[in-house]
Amino acid sequence: MKIIECVPNFSEGKNENTFAAIKLALEKTGGVKLLNLEPDADYNRVVVTMAGDENGILEGAVNACKAAAENIDMTTHKGEHPRLGAIDVVPFVPVKNSTMEDCIKIAEKFGERISKELGVPVYLYEEAARKPERKSLSDIRKGEYEGLEEKLKDPEWAPDYGEAKFNPKLGAIVTGARFFLIAYNVNIKSTDVNIAKEIAEILRESGRAKRDDQGNVIKVNGKTVKEPGRLQHVKGMGVSLEKHNITQVSMNLTNYNITPLHIAFEEVKKEAARLGAEVNGSEIVGLVPLEAILKAGRFYSGDEITDEKELVDLAIEKLGLSSLNTFVKEEKIIDYMI
Repeated sequence: MKIIECVPNFSEGKNENTFAAIKLALEKTGGVKLLNLEPDADYNRVVVTMAGDENGILEGAVNACKAAAENIDMTTHKGEHPRLGAIDVVPFVPVKNSTMEDCIKIAEKFGERISKELGVPVYLYEEAARKPERKSLSDIRKGEYEGLEEKLKDPEWAPDYGEAKFNPKLGAIVTGARFFLIAYNVNIKSTDVNIAKEIAEILRESGRAKRDDQGNVIKVNGKTVKEPGRLQHVKGMGVSLEKHNITQVSMNLTNYNITPLHIAFEEVKKEAARLGAEVNGSEIVGLVPLEAILKAGRFYSGDEITDEKELVDLAIEKLGLSSLNTFVKEEKIIDYMI
């Protein structure tokens, strides 16, 4: 049996009625299982994780998105996290006995269907992208929801599915296929968001604008010169988390085999210390593969521990994964959920 994961991100982090509607839609769909629904009020965003076979995951994604669409109105939405629409991004991920090609085909079927059923423009990204400038989610999101109406007037940004017509209530949807992404936030004991932003710019793969000795951005032929970041396959930004009186370096680790959790965590610690701040644990949003946690456990044990439970517990402790909310491994590690 093929197992495919889908992780839709919806632009709603507070409304319990919306969450209930999404859960109900998935309960009524065969061949798919809801693994996790994790809202964040500060980001005003909810990450939903489901897994199923080829047919179940497609139907589950369509039904969950239709339920969310009934309850979310982008004309009144505000939140810390970048977003293009009510159903911001819907990635499909191969988990077991499935391939990236399988996920690309599902993303295409999903995009075609949801564009018609909801009347929204849909863009393909990552492995499903049909244009190089659409591979990166952040490139597609530029201008966000507020700039989408104008963006759709540009023929270069005609959607892959649906009409180039602005839907004020729902915005646009991005879908595609990708490797397992870990949404990982490291907590900074400071309310100065500029510290978190600087750390994110230094570490993320895309880097930051290069500046001269006077602090001016350097441009060549009108284009900004970039300093590449330190960590490959890492996207990042600095955000405030006001309810906890801290800030975060919010990262997406798009290939944990190249940049694992513990490396991202230790590099943030190093940069925070340089800037006179401290790190106070971290959090994983959504689910995480067991192997990613085991890698961290091996690192912190110096490869002296082989027992799986001990490695997992050590990783949770050293990464401070329960610093904001208790990290329940049976509910956060995808291998234990399926």
